[in-house]
Parts: sequence; C-alpha cells; structure tokens
Amino acid sequence: MVRLVDLSQPFGDKCPLWPYFQDISIERIHYHAKSGVLTQKITTTMHTTTHADSPAHVFEGGAYTDQIPLDKYYGTGVVIDVGNLGKWGNITGDILENATPRVERDDIVIIHTHMHAQYADTKAYFAYSPGLVKSAGEWLIERGVKCVGVDQQALDHPLSTAIGPHGLGPILPAVNEEYERERGRKVIEDYPDWEPCHNMLLKAGIMGYENVGGDIDEVLGMRVKLAGFPIRWEKGDGSIVRLVAIIE
Repeated sequence: MVRLVDLSQPFGDKCPLWPYFQDISIERIHYHAKSGVLTQKITTTMHTTTHADSPAHVFEGGAYTDQIPLDKYYGTGVVIDVGNLGKWGNITGDILENATPRVERDDIVIIHTHMHAQYADTKAYFAYSPGLVKSAGEWLIERGVKCVGVDQQALDHPLSTAIGPHGLGPILPAVNEEYERERGRKVIEDYPDWEPCHNMLLKAGIMGYENVGGDIDEVLGMRVKLAGFPIRWEKGDGSIVRLVAIIE
C-alpha cells in the first residue's frame, strides 16, 4: 500500500508573496454560463507557494528549468527537524550534523523549522524566519545531497537576501534597523554575503525547494521517497511544484 503526503502550500491569488513580488492575478476568460467551459488566465511569478529554484535564477550561465534532469526532483530523502530556532535563527552546519535521521549521500533533505505553520502574508514569515547560513550550505555540499527543501521563505537566511542590504535591498529597511537595535550589530556584519546558500548549492547542482509545508509534520523524522516536479518550462528560472512524500 502506498500513501501520498502533500508537502505543498496552496496556490491562489491570495497566497502569501515574497516582499517585492507583484500580486497574482487569476481571471476567468471563459465560464460555464458564458462558454460552457471554465478557462482561467493566471499571471504569477513561479517563485511563490512551494516551488523549485533553477540555477538560472541565481547566476548567469546556470541551467534553466527544462534543462534539469527529472531525477534531481525524485529520490529517497529525510525530513529533519532543526528545532524552533526563533526570530532570525541560524541553521548551521553543526545543527544539520546533529539532526536526525542521518543525512546520506544523494538524499533529498527537507528541513523542518516549524515556520510552515506560520505561512502567511506577514513579516514573521518572510522577514523574521530562521534560515540557512553559509556553513549549512557547505555541509550539504560535503554530504553530496541531491536536493534541499526548507519550510520557510528561502534557501538563505532572510537577512542574506534583498530583505537585508544585498542586491536591490534593503527592501525592508525597518527590519534591518530593528535587527541592529536588538542585536547591537549591523546586518552586513553578521550576514555579509548575498544569498550564499542559493549560490553554492545551485552551482554544485543541488536543487532547492522553498515554502515547503502542507502535511510535513506527518513525515517528520522519517526517511521517505520524495517527488516534486517542475513544469517543462523552456528557459524557466524555477517552477511551482507539487511536492509529495511517498510512503510505501
């Protein structure tokens, strides 16, 4: 008997969005009373709800979505709990080393931080979440994993993204000021690199899922088969996925 456990957050025109994305638009262009069929037109970024980043999203010359072998998105993996790290908590290599089940070579690694339960249009989810820091990316590469998924906003700590003073940022200056008041240090001192885990993981051929959620608690601490396929989008920078744990 096979049981499928959905690890995906829902998609729709009201789903939470990363702070600088435009609104999702879903428009009926045919409906039953008018045309006898229902057809909808959707305007969205692919980097919303549960999705996979493609290397081309992060660096020039990186592979596009249609160029990535499907086996990168399917295999045996583990759902590990790193504990409740609180506001701006750092997921380090040492934390991953001590997590259970043990991560093995060629695993898909899903990292549970408890943030999926807070998935909402809030600063708590997008700006205050814990996140992977450089040592975690280095650890995952050393272990030779095939894919990494996180149950929060990104493959990097939020202050290593444009929410902090990186790229087009800081897109949320008040969050940076809040950090500096609370911690007594500049954000750039503690998070000097722009999306280090995105860059090192995707450059190493390790795919990444963001905003993992759904019924993830049902498979916490388990070794399972995992599948989360992107659409076959030519020149795509990523894709919304339906991430599923397969329990045999």
